Amino acid sequence: MIRQVLTAAVLAGIAGGFLVSAFQSVRVIPLVLEAETFEAAGPATAAGHVGEGAEHREGAWAPAEGLERTVYTVLTNVLTAIGFALVLAACFALERSVDWRRGVLWGLAGFAVFHLAPALGLPPELPGTSAAPLFERQAWWLATVAATAAGLALVVFAPRRAVKALGIVLIVAPHAVGAPEAQAPGGLVPAELAAEFAAASLVTAAAFWVALGGLTGFFFRRLAAGA
Repeated sequence: MIRQVLTAAVLAGIAGGFLVSAFQSVRVIPLVLEAETFEAAGPATAAGHVGEGAEHREGAWAPAEGLERTVYTVLTNVLTAIGFALVLAACFALERSVDWRRGVLWGLAGFAVFHLAPALGLPPELPGTSAAPLFERQAWWLATVAATAAGLALVVFAPRRAVKALGIVLIVAPHAVGAPEAQAPGGLVPAELAAEFAAASLVTAAAFWVALGGLTGFFFRRLAAGA
């Protein structure tokens, strides 16, 4: 079973990583490159205080534009996809009866947990965007992911209505508390560009999770049949 989980995750992760790289090249990466031109055009103080992630970039290593940047992007996407596929395959091992259709449903759940729910409070950000302190954003993101995952599990799998209601409370709780806000408004990137990036990122993430869930379910089922 462990070999089945690992093999399915690696195969699905490699395919999913290349797919999401292709998805990102359509709109996400061009928007990032456009935002970097705004970031490089002037200091943050010209348009407001920018969050910690974009404060001091001089001297920081970055891959060269072109092939090197593309290779690092694809490699990062593949490794990330393998990690998420391991989570999905482990869940499939517990559920046992899984195919690509069931995998797509799990993929949609993964999108809701890791992207949609956190984006309701912290939309995907471009370089040069004003943001709250990094630690506060990370803490809220982790809490939201954990609460959403636990809440969805209770809503879907718990047999009692009272427990399902607790799941709904968990899903809503991080948003009732509220995400951390930027210390100062503004930023170097136009608001319409930031909004377009957030939408493109969520669409790309949804496509990635649907593909990854379906691929993981497909390979998991095929490996089980061949065992």
